[in-house]
Amino acid sequence: MKITNIGAGDGLEPLRWEAVQERLNAGQPPAVGAPNQRTTWLTTVNADGSPHVTAVGALWLDGAFWFQTGAATSKARNVARDPRCAISTSILEMDVVVEGSAERVTDAATVARLAHAWADQGWPVEPDVEGTGLTAPFNAPGLGPAPWQIYRIAPRSLTAVLGIEPGGSTRFDL
Repeated sequence: MKITNIGAGDGLEPLRWEAVQERLNAGQPPAVGAPNQRTTWLTTVNADGSPHVTAVGALWLDGAFWFQTGAATSKARNVARDPRCAISTSILEMDVVVEGSAERVTDAATVARLAHAWADQGWPVEPDVEGTGLTAPFNAPGLGPAPWQIYRIAPRSLTAVLGIEPGGSTRFDL
């Protein structure tokens, strides 16, 4: 792993990879009035090369971000054509951007495990009949009908900015 201390010019120490992972693994409980554990933004590449940014319901699990979407959405079409993408989120006292490639997940055991993880957060989701997608009584507007596809973003790099003392900004190339 290559570590770049972006905060070095300000006299800040690099963040520890283990500390970033601990915060991601811990998640963040919802704030009053918050819809879920964290607001997470996915950036994909449109066919014309411009960025497409949208909020997604995502999980950090096993060192990767996972998101779900309908097959007919812009994000699904974009990652099918060009899997390069980024996930941006704010977790407890830290902002994180993960760059990587999205890969569709169809393994039934993995789909079931992720459905359980989302259900643990309050979304009543379960695997579809084939076991390769998700179904639930509701999802975010604009995703189209179930089943919804799951994607894993394998991190290529992660940039973290600590918002409390002593501060710090570090890029980890994995």
